[in-house]
Amino acid sequence: MAELGAGSLQGGDPAFNYQERELNERLKRLYPAVNEEETPLPRSWSPKDKYSYIGLSQNNLRVHYKGHGKNHKDAASVRATHPIPAACGIYYFEVKIVSKGRDGYMGIGLSAQGVNMNRLPGWDKHSYGYHGDDGHSFCSSGTGQPYGPTFTTGDVIGCCVNLINNTCFYTKNGHSLGIAFTDLPPNLYPTVGLQTPGEIVDANFGQQPFVFDIEDYMSEWRAKIHGMIARFPIGERLGEWQAVLQNMVSSYLVHHGYCATATAFARATETMIQEEQASIKNRQRIQKLVLAGRVGEAIEATQQLYPGLLEHNPNLLFMLKCRQFVEMVNGTDSEVRCFSTRSPKSQDSYPGSPSLSPRHGATNPHLHGAGADSPTCSNGVAPGKNKQSHSKYPGISSTSSSSSSSPSSVNYSESNSTDSTKSQPHSSTSNQETSDSEMEIEPEHYTNGVLENSSARIMNGTYKHEEILQTDESSLGNGVAEDACAPRQLCGGNQAATERMIQFGRELQALNEQLCREYGKNAMHKKMLQDAFSLLAYSDPWNCPVGQQLDPMQRESVCSALNSAILESQNLPKQPPLMLALGQATECVQLMARVRSGSCSFARVDNFLH
Repeated sequence: MAELGAGSLQGGDPAFNYQERELNERLKRLYPAVNEEETPLPRSWSPKDKYSYIGLSQNNLRVHYKGHGKNHKDAASVRATHPIPAACGIYYFEVKIVSKGRDGYMGIGLSAQGVNMNRLPGWDKHSYGYHGDDGHSFCSSGTGQPYGPTFTTGDVIGCCVNLINNTCFYTKNGHSLGIAFTDLPPNLYPTVGLQTPGEIVDANFGQQPFVFDIEDYMSEWRAKIHGMIARFPIGERLGEWQAVLQNMVSSYLVHHGYCATATAFARATETMIQEEQASIKNRQRIQKLVLAGRVGEAIEATQQLYPGLLEHNPNLLFMLKCRQFVEMVNGTDSEVRCFSTRSPKSQDSYPGSPSLSPRHGATNPHLHGAGADSPTCSNGVAPGKNKQSHSKYPGISSTSSSSSSSPSSVNYSESNSTDSTKSQPHSSTSNQETSDSEMEIEPEHYTNGVLENSSARIMNGTYKHEEILQTDESSLGNGVAEDACAPRQLCGGNQAATERMIQFGRELQALNEQLCREYGKNAMHKKMLQDAFSLLAYSDPWNCPVGQQLDPMQRESVCSALNSAILESQNLPKQPPLMLALGQATECVQLMARVRSGSCSFARVDNFLH
């Protein structure tokens, strides 16, 4: 790469962009615990924090001396742009001696902000340096101590700061020279100093692979920290801790709907499951519908199984409705998919057409125990009384059609059998509801190709994307699996479906206006609505500035919010204690970084999640 002027960054140069990308990747690998928004890493020398005899070039990585060089009063230094973050744990940079110049009076090391730059590193308080002309180390003093060999043109000198034990060692051409300094203060900057004409050095803050194997040294310290954690004394409280952990695991399995696994785990550990099995399975199926883009059906199921939940959570309802509109654009919601299996009806007979006035309860025959002829469910399990659901909000009422328009039937109510692992007879048109294989949903191909080979997963990261609920032909939209390479079209390319989507958009706007009248303006609602409606401004919504909304991954946050609301309505924790504990541990590690505890770098929660 051609030599550049000081600080000149070739933003449009492909070679520069590649080097910048490589630098970012290397720094992230070396210092994963560092949040550069809070504590940026040193990446170059500072053109502002240097003595006048220092010249910079090559993106502020090359340093050359331009003073008189007559005596020590002509020494000059430069600091890096940022101090070394404590969250690095172990920090390393290298300096290559391009030319030793006249005398090779060069110093490489560290200094605090405010230290005089008209000196070589190590000569003043809070300044530390290793000098090339005599091989001495200088620790806040003008008098050096014998440390290592001299260095000259062609040598590569490395400086490693251990923020766990506050020590520093140097390397020469890839070999460690041993500890040079101890009891280092925090917030030190990489620093180099030159004193005679012709001296030139290049810095490597991660722009290139290092000569010294710093990652191997980091691995040694990572093992030490992990060993310290593993040896933490538990003593007589072991049984108590095990019981707590078992309850946390059990509640996590229940939260995410792993019914069979939760049952087997509870049996093995003799723990209690707080939620009825049928209710767990009902939540599981609602999650499946949302993750498959069938939000309208998920809303209907929620209304029938948990009456009043959405009516008392208008923010959640609005989020679901906005997501439903997005899925209509995608062509995945049943409100538009139904048009591929039947001829359009009049506006009044659209499935699930929201109304400003209360309507009759939903009558989807596929929701067992929740239809017009079956009792509704207040906790996901059918009670003994018949009860109709009414709503004051548009769209709170029925949101899916009857069997003629539903792409596939879904059984929402299960027996309360404690042994959910027994095999049960089933046909190709019914669900197998006896194990956690329920979470691995059958592949489904939509006419617009949106979900072909796409990737969706539940928030815990364990759900592999396979779409929903049945293997029967009716779940394929028009009964034929479309070519994955087929061009994607708005609402699957169906005119009647597009008209229904536009009508639904008007109803969604009306819902927003009604919520504004009742609760006041809501900036979040306004943004959700604008983002959703903006999809219609582009001929190809999937490749537009707001097209990320159509990514199946965006369903996960909606799915999680709905699941948490259901659990909270049943007086169960809306977040599993295991996730709260992990969140707390992560926050503690971040606080350790802020108080400059270097060991936080190797105590990250991610390292213990396999």
